[in-house]
Amino acid sequence: MPEATSGSISEAAAGTVLIAGAGPAGLVLALELSRRGVPHRLVEAADAPFPGSKGKGLQPRTQEVFDDLGVIEAIHAKGSPYPPMTTWENGEPGPDWEMMTRGEPTPNTPYAEPWLLPQSRTQEVLRDRLRELGGRVEFGVRLKEFEQDEGGVTAELTGPSGTSERVRASYLVAADGGRSTVRAALGTPFTGETVDPTPMLTADMEMEGLPRTHWHTWNSHPGGVVAMCPLPHSNLFQTYVRFEAGDPDPAPEAVRRLVAERTGLQPGKVHWASAFRTRAAMAERFREGRVFLTGDAAHIHSPAGGQGLNTSIQDAYNLGWKLAAVIQRDAPDALLDSYEAERLPVAAGVLGLSTRIHRGGTTGPLSGHRGPDNHQLGLGYRESPLSVERREGLEERALRAGDRAPDAPCKDARTGETRRLFDVFRGTHFTLLGVGDVELPVVGGALATSVKAYRVGGPTPDLLDPEGYAARAYGERGFFLIRPDGYVGVASGDLADVLGYWGVGG
Repeated sequence: MPEATSGSISEAAAGTVLIAGAGPAGLVLALELSRRGVPHRLVEAADAPFPGSKGKGLQPRTQEVFDDLGVIEAIHAKGSPYPPMTTWENGEPGPDWEMMTRGEPTPNTPYAEPWLLPQSRTQEVLRDRLRELGGRVEFGVRLKEFEQDEGGVTAELTGPSGTSERVRASYLVAADGGRSTVRAALGTPFTGETVDPTPMLTADMEMEGLPRTHWHTWNSHPGGVVAMCPLPHSNLFQTYVRFEAGDPDPAPEAVRRLVAERTGLQPGKVHWASAFRTRAAMAERFREGRVFLTGDAAHIHSPAGGQGLNTSIQDAYNLGWKLAAVIQRDAPDALLDSYEAERLPVAAGVLGLSTRIHRGGTTGPLSGHRGPDNHQLGLGYRESPLSVERREGLEERALRAGDRAPDAPCKDARTGETRRLFDVFRGTHFTLLGVGDVELPVVGGALATSVKAYRVGGPTPDLLDPEGYAARAYGERGFFLIRPDGYVGVASGDLADVLGYWGVGG
């Protein structure tokens, strides 16, 4: 980090974004800006990367995001499917049972189940990808204070050696967690409730001799439940301990004694531990002028259901392309207003889902069932000002503007090679699909860098649909403009509706 005195201001390039916090949301936002060439700084108050497993479940929709970001192979290589559950009684494991609904990939949904990966490794993969794109995390750099005006944000940063630097940026994004410094400085109300007053402890610890084929639970100890999930490619288990009385002590020796007492096993080294009480809360606004709240700075969840990290990643995925459109292409400021309009209702719904799962379990958050709603594939933006649906008489289950754009296996009309719709969506552009017997214009001028057009089926196709999967997902005929974040912006039978969208959507 460049040194500066507290009285100087580092000149930033026009359109710079300052991101406070290098957790999942901050890293994804930095990736989105990096691959679009938007200048930014990603600062993290901690001196080193987060070491624990914490948010370990990556939902199918998040895996689709990671596919687009070019990290899905690394994510899958470092993780594993979730194991089945078993409950111990009288020193013996019982029969298998499932906490979650499992599924099989389909042509429209290539990722059908949550993927098990410790948060520290997810962040490692994202940091590696960020470095590939020329970005980096500035560790040990704390956002001390800031002020905004009509032209941008001026912030004071404190570096590892205690030196101060005042920086100027066009926008500030808070990705600095549930105790967000930025949110507190804005005075944005953060309202919620205590989901469960019972204290809990989570730890990553070694457990020799415990089978790694299962997620193990001990439910009968009067002090509270213990659950241990094997973390892939390691000898560690993520351990949850519920306290029906007393308060957790996260000191390693205290954790080891507690787990030994409740399970009858002999734990090994404790690598990371943290105590908490489960709360759910959400900011009343996600935007204040040139400052945006994202991830845990905007909403905090019960860990039940594995929604918090995933919702945070998708916040950043939603915001990144919009910031780039405003900074690089002079898109209207209303596009940035759509971030709150779209993500606040989603966060509120997900918050309710997490709370219901937590309270629905017979032994707290460890036993509530996780169904398809947890996969986040059905979340969308039908009510968004960016969603333009012009077709009439649709069936109830038909794809609509604002929905997630489905995948489908197609064939390249020239080469005959398999080409999935997710392959043509991947990247920073909008995608215009003309499905069936339609004609598409040649996209030229300024739009040529931001829109790619494909005819699917019909008399002069770019993509063949031999099995009919695209037609079943999108309909036999129509125009669909797919946003850079993989949602349908426009659905219409008239190309003019698509061409008129650019005054609204980018």
